[in-house]
Amino acid sequence: MRQYCTEQRQTKELEKIICNKCGKEIPVVRGVPGEDVLEVEKRWGYHSRKDNRVDRFDLCEDCYDELVSGFQIQIED
Repeated sequence: MRQYCTEQRQTKELEKIICNKCGKEIPVVRGVPGEDVLEVEKRWGYHSRKDNRVDRFDLCEDCYDELVSGFQIQIED
């Protein structure tokens, strides 16, 4: 989840990223996250139950590692 400064500016400035799974806050300094995150944005297609819905979420590296460790087929490096 991305949080932006609430000050009234013409452009949105990213303030912090919060891992959607564990809630860890990743600070952002001058637009650069303090650590890397997995950013996901998925627009669901016509052949799904979520027709045209857009889902967005962020995962910290630890939660990403936990997620992929449960895959039946390992990811490609």
